[in-house]
Amino acid sequence: MFASAGACDNEGMSDQPRVTVEKRDHLHLIGLDRAEKRNAFDLRMLRELAEALTAYEDDDDARCAVLYAEGDHFTAGLDLAEVGPAVKGGAALFPEGAVDPLGLHGRIRTKPLVMAVQGWCLTIGIELSLAADVRVAAEDTRFGQIEINRGIFPFGGATIRLPQIAGWGNAMRWLLTGDIFDAAEAHRIGLVQEVVAAGEQKAKAVAIAETIASRAPLGVRATLESSRTTLHEGPDAAAEALLAQARVLMNSEDAEEGLRSFVERRDAKFTGQ
Repeated sequence: MFASAGACDNEGMSDQPRVTVEKRDHLHLIGLDRAEKRNAFDLRMLRELAEALTAYEDDDDARCAVLYAEGDHFTAGLDLAEVGPAVKGGAALFPEGAVDPLGLHGRIRTKPLVMAVQGWCLTIGIELSLAADVRVAAEDTRFGQIEINRGIFPFGGATIRLPQIAGWGNAMRWLLTGDIFDAAEAHRIGLVQEVVAAGEQKAKAVAIAETIASRAPLGVRATLESSRTTLHEGPDAAAEALLAQARVLMNSEDAEEGLRSFVERRDAKFTGQ
């Protein structure tokens, strides 16, 4: 999770948020907004991202979120001047009780998250991507899990998730070398699902999120839960829970609406009930 050069924070006690939130219909659009520092994560920015994801999780009307970044770069990584000593001293990076943006400890997000990246996407940027559900990259994106170049190793989930999605050899190629790779390679190994022209990544991510938000919310969350059970507990555990999950959904109002819409040949209007 450690980064390349995040400059020391000279912004003082500015009230300008590092992370912005826009609510649009059933979406939360969460933006990294520290472009003058290449969106390097200081402690405040880490906290604000956790708070934004917690607000999304707790909003009953929100069905999907998009995480994107203002400026030319998604993130240059962690602001080492501030975050490094905090990690070395054992400080928590995210508030207790908040959703962990990396999906590793404490409260875990249960709703879908789509990400859009561009420019530099280093270290924690890759690990946030791996913790998301769908990733879109601009064709100019450059990725790097470069912790070993700084004498440490990725501790934000890359060593767990990249081998799962990319395969052992592909993961080790980039984790053990710290080399930089491009969007085409990220697509090849499954780190991103789509590559678009530079500047179009946010719009594409929003379009995907809008499609997800139009689907039955209970079904979407059950799909995430079942898929995560497969990853964390194995396919047998996921299989054992399938019928119980299906029964719950079949007794929902959304399931009735889905059947009616099929019979009536129209788009379903789901309420999450």
